[in-house]
Amino acid sequence: MIYFDNSATTKPYKEVVETYIKTASEYFGNPSSLHPLGKASERLLNQARELGATYLNVLPKEVYFTSGGTEGNNIAIKGTARLHKSRGRHLITTNIEHPSSLEAFQQLESEGFEVTYLEVDENGVITTNQVAAAIKSNTILVSIIHVNNEVGSILPINGIGQLLTNYPKILFHVDHVQGFGKVPLRFYEDKVDLCTISAHKFHGLKGNGILYIRDGVRVEPLMSGGKQERGNRPGTENVPGVVAMIKALRLSLQASKKNVESMEKMNRWIEKECFDLDGVVINSPTMRAPHILNMSVIGVKPEVVVQALAEKDIYVSTKSACSSKQSEPSKVLEAMGFDNDRSSTSIRLSFTYENTMEEAMLFVQAFSSTVETLKKVVEKK
Repeated sequence: MIYFDNSATTKPYKEVVETYIKTASEYFGNPSSLHPLGKASERLLNQARELGATYLNVLPKEVYFTSGGTEGNNIAIKGTARLHKSRGRHLITTNIEHPSSLEAFQQLESEGFEVTYLEVDENGVITTNQVAAAIKSNTILVSIIHVNNEVGSILPINGIGQLLTNYPKILFHVDHVQGFGKVPLRFYEDKVDLCTISAHKFHGLKGNGILYIRDGVRVEPLMSGGKQERGNRPGTENVPGVVAMIKALRLSLQASKKNVESMEKMNRWIEKECFDLDGVVINSPTMRAPHILNMSVIGVKPEVVVQALAEKDIYVSTKSACSSKQSEPSKVLEAMGFDNDRSSTSIRLSFTYENTMEEAMLFVQAFSSTVETLKKVVEKK
């Protein structure tokens, strides 16, 4: 099997699964319970928070455990806007955010907030100057994706963060779900106030994530019913999931140091080999994250390409996993200015640290023959 759909989800590390099973079996007490079993779970949860903070270079009290990227983005965006609406109702984001962010902003618009959607250029990026020009006296939040999940474009987080130091009443949220472990982000140096990451994107288990909230920043919780996570995320903590996530976080950071460069070389090699294939065009910008490559097979439905490759035990995707079952063109590619022929036929390859050049060569061989066959079928119709 060749698995090139790691931006949708990664395969959990064996050690991560083993950690989950051991923790779920031995630390099953509710961490809010006062008896020894509960206290043992609470200690383990606190240890996981401290370790996670160490790996992220932040304070333990700035680490909040969530169910993943969607919840983290919603807490950061809605929680900030609703709590601080007395200061202003203007929000800034981009037109290539993940659906969990875009739909949160759309809901806030229905509540009376004004949202500026900054338009990306042909490389899928915005400039710091665009953010500066969009700021108003009543702006309270800027929320920007770090690495776009479809094309891999990298947005200028550091520049935006430095700009916003001149506006102390504006909070800065970063969706770091696709960037973690591939494109570095320094929470303090980049002046980030809130940041979202998701375990299943770095070989952890689904249903776990971290929301970084800078010390001193407050948000309004989305749910009621408990004081867990200092009231920002009520509900009994998923202790085994959290502990397994911190194990995955450590292992992924170690793998990143060793293998990101080789992953990028593999990405560039596949791009070069596919560039000259008849009917294939590259959609990802030259400057992009090391693990994402987006391309289109003009005239062929992307789901047909995906299924044809799957029959050869090769797994890729069309768009974001959250919207891949929808047949309309990619909104990200449309935002980048691509026509319908490209935006409605795109496929995404996404890699991880364990993928190899041997897999890359087998993919190119299978992909080229698949494209040739499918193009002939299309031409006959």
